[in-house]
Parts: sequence; structure tokens; C-alpha cells
Amino acid sequence: MVDEINRDSKSYKSGYVALVGKPNVGKSTILNGFIGQKIAAVSIKPQTTRKRQLGILTREDAQIVFVDTPGLHSGEFKLSEFINEEARYALMDSDLILYVGDVSQFPDEEDRKLAEEILQVAGQVRRLLVLNKMDLVETGLSEAHAKAYQELLSFEDSIRISAVTAAGREDLLTKIIEMLPEGPQYFPEDQITATYEREIAEDLIRAAALFHLRDEVPYSMFVRVNEYAKREEDILYVHATLFVERESQKGIVIGMGGSMIKMIGTSARKEIEEMSGEPVYLDLSVKVEKNWRNNPEFLRRYGLSHDE
Repeated sequence: MVDEINRDSKSYKSGYVALVGKPNVGKSTILNGFIGQKIAAVSIKPQTTRKRQLGILTREDAQIVFVDTPGLHSGEFKLSEFINEEARYALMDSDLILYVGDVSQFPDEEDRKLAEEILQVAGQVRRLLVLNKMDLVETGLSEAHAKAYQELLSFEDSIRISAVTAAGREDLLTKIIEMLPEGPQYFPEDQITATYEREIAEDLIRAAALFHLRDEVPYSMFVRVNEYAKREEDILYVHATLFVERESQKGIVIGMGGSMIKMIGTSARKEIEEMSGEPVYLDLSVKVEKNWRNNPEFLRRYGLSHDE
């Protein structure tokens, strides 16, 4: 943790706010909306985010450190253990948990398991229910869905928003600040994330790959940005390797005549340009690393293990 920056005001609020919920409920969209730029990859796929990611919002009266958590999930791979540990650490270290639910549908078994996990590892942490996507459902049905979410956990309060249209965003921010404890400013005012741009770029490339590949190469892909630097004419040059586990997956990722890797590259380049604010030249390559999700050495090398 960085050195605490003292604030003169005794009523200054600060704290860590964990964003928790299933894939595609809008956690990353909420985070990006508060920060004002893309720092988290938005995807309908689970495991798009594999590490905790901070989004820092500093105001005159408060500093809110949002923590976008990877989703808890089952899996037999060592990578799965790391992802679940990241999510649990985020819950245990938080001052407030925002449980984000999709109010356009009833909670399902995945929601119930997530609620149980919260009770187990962070039962004493304050909790706020955020019902997203209110623009997609009629009032009567949303009431029934909201009641079902309320029954999952003992929430102190609830609020309905639309992350896409920003409806309810300011009310949510006000509620968050009310629920945070008094505390210091942890990060400089101009810092919006503790994640390097190259790491954000890795998530954006992976999200683009998952979108275009659908279920053909499920979650056995790892993206590593090898170079992220300015070159001639102020072009940001990004070279990344997409690791897969089998030769057959490599062929799928490349596509006939390189068609798939070009589509992935085009989508990812636009996202990186939006995030960085600079023109980007994106160079992608594909490499086979057999069984990397269960390879302790590989996972340690690329920061996907808590083992020393």
C-alpha cells in the first residue's frame, strides 16, 4: 500500500470498495463509468479479469478505491486457485462490498454460491445491493427480481441503476461515500489505477479474443504484452503473445489466412486506443504452451500464482 496522504478535513471518507457479481452484470462498466475512461475490460465471458484491478476516484470529500474482482468459479487448474484467491483477498480487504445483480432476471445458483462465499470470507464487511440494468425490465417484474436478490444476503441498503445510461450513478456514488469510514487519502489525486497500461492492454486483447472466438478456445488462453512503447511518429507499438495449450487451438486463433487474428487485432487495437488516447500499432503472435494453466513455473513467471 502507498503512504497515506493526510487530509485536513476530519470528515474525509476513504476506503476500498469491492465490486462483486457474475460475469456480464456490469461491474466493469460501472467501474469505467466512475473513473471516466476504460481501465477494465468489458466482456460477457467469465475470467476476462484474472487479477484484482483498482480504479481510484478522488474527490474533495472522499477517495474511493474500487476493486474490480475476478469471478469466483470452480475448476481443477492451478490457475483457478489463483483467480479464486484474488477474489477472496479483495473481499476480505474491502471496507464495502457492492453486490451487483442483473435486475432484469432472477438470481440463479451462481448468485447463491457467490452470496455464500461472501458470508464465509467477508461476513462482517458492509454490503450494498446494486441492481443494474433497470433500463431493460418493466417495473413490476423488477420488483420481484429485486426481492429475490434481497433474500440472498442481509444488505444494508439497495439501489437501482443503469450502468450503460448512467441513470442512478450519482445516487450510487452518494450512497457509497455515506457508507465508507472516515480515513486518509491513500493515492495521489491524479492516479486512477494501480494497474499499468500494458496490463490493461492484456485484458483488452483477451476480451477481444474471447468475443471473436466464442467457445472455440474457452479459457485456455493467456495474453502477455511483450512490448508497450512509443515508436516513430508518436505511434504506440504494442506486441503481444497469445498463449494457447494445443496446436489445434493455435490454428483456430490464427484462422484461415490469418483472418481470425486480424479480427482480434482490429477490435483490441480500438480498445487500447480508447484506453491510452494514442494511435496504436498492435502486433499479435500465437504460441503453444502445453498445459500452462497447471504449470507452476509458467504461472509464477507471469504473476498468476501467489506461491513464491
